[in-house]
Amino acid sequence: MSVSRLGRLGQRSSVLFLCDMQEKFRHNVTFFNQIVSVAARVLQTAKILEIPVVVTEQYPKGLGLTVPELGADGIKKYSKTCFSMLTPEVEKELQSIPERQSVILCGIETHACIMSTTLDLLNKGFDVHVVADACSSRSQVDRLVALSRMKQSGAFLTTGEGVILQLLQDAAHPKFREVSRILTKVFILVSPISSFAEDISHFEHVWSWKFCIIACQNCCPGGHLLGPRLL
Repeated sequence: MSVSRLGRLGQRSSVLFLCDMQEKFRHNVTFFNQIVSVAARVLQTAKILEIPVVVTEQYPKGLGLTVPELGADGIKKYSKTCFSMLTPEVEKELQSIPERQSVILCGIETHACIMSTTLDLLNKGFDVHVVADACSSRSQVDRLVALSRMKQSGAFLTTGEGVILQLLQDAAHPKFREVSRILTKVFILVSPISSFAEDISHFEHVWSWKFCIIACQNCCPGGHLLGPRLL
């Protein structure tokens, strides 16, 4: 079975895509701070491992610039108006990077730009790894359904820590100690295991796979996150 079919990530075969994590979304996208925090850790790892990074901004004149806490200062930003990150400029950049077959995808919104980017990349033969705890939407129903939809289309759903560990592969990796410092800081949000089919009709409860974020307005006072807890 091919590496692409298995969804195995490699340091030399991967590119990190960071989608539209901009100032104007800060107060509209659910769990914005948390998903940016996870994406920032994936980005730190990409820098250490010298993995190419593509960052986009959706209509920055109106929606603001990439938030500083992502840590993407000094990285070129590709401005866009279409939902997909795969603009002609980004495609040209991808073509200039040899032997890259896997795209690690973080950002917002899951049902819009993340899904459009995923489908375009799959159509061009890339395998796509959607970092579920680094993607969100204003509506968690939209987010949940989009994750399911992308999985149906052939994308791989993963987590920030899962991506980092796959890229390292071995505790003997020369950069393991440096990257492990990032891992010890990761605040993992986990949920009870629940069936999508059973809970999708209860719109105040947004349940995902066990590695996803939960919003539970009825059960948790103030709609606070359920976590941190380990499975």
